[in-house]
Amino acid sequence: MVAYPKIIVSPPGPKARELVRKDEQFVSSSYQRYYPLVVESANDCIVKDVDGNEYIDLNSGIACMNVGHNHPRVVEAIKGQCDRFLHYSNSDFYYKEVINLAERLAKIAPGEFEKKTYFGNSGTEAVEAAIKLARWHTRKQLFIGFIGGFHGRTMGSLGFTANKPVQRRYFSPAMPGVAEVPYPYCYRCPFKLQHPDCNYWCVDFIEEQVLQKYMPAEDVAGILFEPIQGEGGYVVPPPEFFQKLKKLADKYRLLLIDDEVQSGIGRTGKWFAIEHWGIEPDIICSAKALASGLPIGATIAKAKIMDWTGGSHASTFGGNPLSCVAAVAVLDIIKEQQLLDNANKQGAFAMKRLETLKETCSIVGDVRGKGLMIGVELVEDKETKKPAPQKAAEVILRSWKRGVAVVSCGASTLRIAPPLTIKSDLLGAALDIVEDTINEVAKEA
Repeated sequence: MVAYPKIIVSPPGPKARELVRKDEQFVSSSYQRYYPLVVESANDCIVKDVDGNEYIDLNSGIACMNVGHNHPRVVEAIKGQCDRFLHYSNSDFYYKEVINLAERLAKIAPGEFEKKTYFGNSGTEAVEAAIKLARWHTRKQLFIGFIGGFHGRTMGSLGFTANKPVQRRYFSPAMPGVAEVPYPYCYRCPFKLQHPDCNYWCVDFIEEQVLQKYMPAEDVAGILFEPIQGEGGYVVPPPEFFQKLKKLADKYRLLLIDDEVQSGIGRTGKWFAIEHWGIEPDIICSAKALASGLPIGATIAKAKIMDWTGGSHASTFGGNPLSCVAAVAVLDIIKEQQLLDNANKQGAFAMKRLETLKETCSIVGDVRGKGLMIGVELVEDKETKKPAPQKAAEVILRSWKRGVAVVSCGASTLRIAPPLTIKSDLLGAALDIVEDTINEVAKEA
């Protein structure tokens, strides 16, 4: 029997409530919290709040803590770097920490070709760099993105973010020149078709209705996509989608720009999720889990594409040595502890349980995912597939109160994304609570 979770005071406890009150007084209201969890400490797959409650973490700090919280190897690497130096600006000088990480990323990113990496501070910065690099290399200004995608909130990446109206409200115009097209969300096909009878109209649509109607292909720099949409609902495309998309990109000489900010660094059981489809992108964006929660963004590209000149793009803090040594430790840990294999093993365990729940529970409409990037979509009823955001909110709140930190994405999808270090007993204990809560909410409908 596992020792977790441990709830000693009904959350939020008194210390948490006081800190939430101060947060509301002093901190930007633009942050959107799922529930009043106030973290005191964390270790591996367990998060402890300021009132002493301990939760099983199924969200990994929003897919950042792939090697678990406070992994001793990561902490040791950071402490060692602190004794040497904290900063000297990679954009103006050299240091080995950046070079070491860039060399490691070149080895694990798909493709046998030579690669180079630009370092920033976050996922949205990695995307911004990819946009600028694509424009620089191609001398073209236009792009294609996907509805439901989330690529960040800075003004360039916001031009591709098409996930929730609140993310763009009052901020228009974002970067112009982006055509948003439907993503292959087969459970809710935007074209009201059925796979495989659809014949992948979602790809043909790009050619016939975009490139041949209003967006000249000779002016398009590339296509930006998430291999599995994250904030859009953990949406997994059908098997041949990326092969067909690559064929289209090759036909019109468009760059394939792969946003792996959430799906990368082992989350899906491979270093990068796009590897599941055997595609080698021209540019890959990474962040989140790369440095185990420290700020970093990496834009990895074919060396022949990363041909911009000195001064065309840079960042004072990008490639910070603390983040770089943490990232190298993360890559070592994933390899040495065989966490890609564990992600696949635990993902299969969770998927089997959740598929069974789907068959028996009236509000579980779809279960999808790869590795430990799993979405459980809740609906009002299975026939209409009407999203159930209130039910999803109720499930994550009640699960948290019972000791499981889980969050949602899309309109009403629970995301199951624990650290890749999690074992079956702890994952099973967390799923027991989540499944019981889903069934409880379903009975109240």
